[in-house]
Amino acid sequence: MSSNTIYQMKEGTTRSKIVLFDLDGTIIDSTEAILESFATAFDSFGVAVPPAQTIKDLIGLPLDVMFEKLGVAQDDAMAYVKVYKAHYQSVHTQKTTLLPRAKEAVEFAHAYARLGVVTTKTSEYSRILLEHFDLMQYFDVLIGREDVEHPKPHPEPVYKALGQLGYRFGKVTYFVGDTTIDMLAAQEAGIGSIGVLTGYMDEEALDEVADFVVSDAFEASRLIEKL
Repeated sequence: MSSNTIYQMKEGTTRSKIVLFDLDGTIIDSTEAILESFATAFDSFGVAVPPAQTIKDLIGLPLDVMFEKLGVAQDDAMAYVKVYKAHYQSVHTQKTTLLPRAKEAVEFAHAYARLGVVTTKTSEYSRILLEHFDLMQYFDVLIGREDVEHPKPHPEPVYKALGQLGYRFGKVTYFVGDTTIDMLAAQEAGIGSIGVLTGYMDEEALDEVADFVVSDAFEASRLIEKL
């Protein structure tokens, strides 16, 4: 069944719910671009590149925090981030792909909910990628790293997105993400959470903090419609 067919089947449904999506590992796979950009940053300072899995285990945190956890001194972290961003900007559209059924997930959810993206990526790069994949049109709000003082797992970015989406207490609202960082942000903001297994954490880790764990964003969209 094509995504267009799914969307047409859902047309006419009242958009009475709110669904927030994480980006990396939930809608897109930019692992190659991320790892390559980290390698470029470490290489530029003559420092050994950490193992790929060590880097992947930190995806979802702000870049400066990731570099610090990878052994970079706090005072030097932003210099590494600058090199990272310069390289990432040159490769991110070419080396990022949509996750399977991600477009269908967004189109399906858009028929019954107002949608937002909450990510630790910058809004600029996130918007470029969503426009590249023809998905930005479905989202009413995009909250990136530069839009808040405290990123996930702090609830501030969730609160900001909900405020722009006209959230009212009691409205069915869920955050769909692939890491415990996403789930904790949702929990602290007092909304539901659904972990997906398309990203950077396994089912056991997600199950400890998520309300539900499903295979991917499309299954999450289908579940929320029924709730």
